[in-house]
Amino acid sequence: MALCVFDLDHTLVQTPLDLAAMALDMRKLIEGKNGPLPPRKDRYRVGELIAHCQRHAPALEAALWEVALDHERRAMEVAALEPGALAAVAGARRRGFATAIWTNNARQLTLPALARLGLADELDLVVTRDDMRALKPDPDGWRVISAHFGKLADGAGDPRDAVVVGDSWVDGVAAAKAGVSFIAYRARQEDLDRWQVTPIVHLADLALLPAWLSTRRTGRP
Repeated sequence: MALCVFDLDHTLVQTPLDLAAMALDMRKLIEGKNGPLPPRKDRYRVGELIAHCQRHAPALEAALWEVALDHERRAMEVAALEPGALAAVAGARRRGFATAIWTNNARQLTLPALARLGLADELDLVVTRDDMRALKPDPDGWRVISAHFGKLADGAGDPRDAVVVGDSWVDGVAAAKAGVSFIAYRARQEDLDRWQVTPIVHLADLALLPAWLSTRRTGRP
């Protein structure tokens, strides 16, 4: 058996979740209580703001997670399957792959959405931020996956037997840090280049994933 791990938002499900807007609301909360954050060229990302809060304003961390939950709840209420998503997950299982989700979203919103969209029964494991010590691009979620699947996720045996599928450089960096191959689904090449992410393949159609996984494992081009 091999392992195929999927990101959730913008990979398996379509949602209007805007992480930049979430981070902006988090930053406003922090600065409203503790004063301005150091200026920088790039925007602060959600994981960075959570880490800052944990180090410098731990009393605000719960409020920051409430901001995240509010954004996620509104997005998940209108979530729909990405085209080819069910075919990708179910097809991977039929070809002998265990299947898992690795998402920065909250478990309380992720599980009902997976059930409503018909994905829950096709998954062997769901790893959410409630299970991790740090959000992607930190690879800590792979620790949870490894504990569940054992040698299958630890890279033992053929390296073609474990992959991560995602739409973002965040997924690619997390996969690389975990030592796992990354499959990019409609990812922005500009972002991949900036963060030095090299996917083993780019997919524009998720439904093609199972056949591609099969040919990779058998060594056929």
